[in-house]
Amino acid sequence: MAVEIGSKAPEFELKNQHGEVVRLADFRGEKNVLLVFYPFAFTGVCTGELCALRDDLPNFQNDDVQVLAVSCDAPFSLRVFAEQEGYEYPLLSDFWPHGGTAQAYGVFAEDKGCAVRATFVIDKEGVVKWSVVNAIPDARDQAEYLKALAAV
Repeated sequence: MAVEIGSKAPEFELKNQHGEVVRLADFRGEKNVLLVFYPFAFTGVCTGELCALRDDLPNFQNDDVQVLAVSCDAPFSLRVFAEQEGYEYPLLSDFWPHGGTAQAYGVFAEDKGCAVRATFVIDKEGVVKWSVVNAIPDARDQAEYLKALAAV
């Protein structure tokens, strides 16, 4: 079961595509976080969703909001994926312990070994304000992200 709206977001510390450590706590008091879990790099729906964020990035990532995209891929794969697609936001590796952050958020598909499609809006105090969880094949509506961010 996914983390409930109104609850404290589970803390995490993950490496981005450049091997740098990113913590949820890094944004506390500074920015809201749009936390986007996706199953795997280089797959059709995942690439489409992340490219849609890339193509409209100023509406999703700005002085008030930070986008963090998380998958169970290794950081090395994420670096190639980010370079190939021109992503200018952090792709975080939940590779080891395998899916630990996705599990903490209640969005890890044990049978597939990856996160399902889940998005959380976390406010500056670290509280989950909005979420959506979709099955692996089902793309999310990013217009809903904008509505949720506007409400924070």
